[in-house]
Amino acid sequence: MRTAALLTVTAWAMLAAPAALAQSEPETRAFPVTGQTPQVCTLQQGNLRTGELINFRGVDGDSLRVLELTDPRTLAAQSARATVFLSAVCNFPHRIRLESQDNGLWPIEGPVAPNRPNFASALPYHVAFAWADRTGSLDADAKVRRARETRADIDIPSAGDLRLDIELDAGASNTQYGAPVLAGSYADTLRIFLEPR
Repeated sequence: MRTAALLTVTAWAMLAAPAALAQSEPETRAFPVTGQTPQVCTLQQGNLRTGELINFRGVDGDSLRVLELTDPRTLAAQSARATVFLSAVCNFPHRIRLESQDNGLWPIEGPVAPNRPNFASALPYHVAFAWADRTGSLDADAKVRRARETRADIDIPSAGDLRLDIELDAGASNTQYGAPVLAGSYADTLRIFLEPR
């Protein structure tokens, strides 16, 4: 009888073993992990590099001042050039847009003197840009005081330096080449946008 009881116990242990083995196998479940990055463009303060300012002085990274706007002998506009680099990044296809607020350098104090064809009452300038895989330009011709812009679509996300080359030509004038510039302080605001298309 003992033998039969022993066999029964052994058989039960053998039957229980597969269930114990099944319990020790790992169970798996999938947990998806997700996140979202918003569309973002950033544009840092301008970097004025030494040797890339001709007749310009950088007041700070976002302001430029022409040192000598006119030739002291003729009172015509003098040449001025500046190269500005702005660190930028856009993590989606986007657009670059340059806007001149006044379409040239115009007097900032008091009324403009009556239009005299032999004097300049505003000064045109030119801006060229290079960003990502695009180049372009904006001509602020100073013919009419109004906003003027240029734009270009960028088909890829981009990061790096946005380069601006700003030029005021010698003799630039809204009337005739080489006209003396009327007395006053002249200014314009150039805006750079990195934006959705």
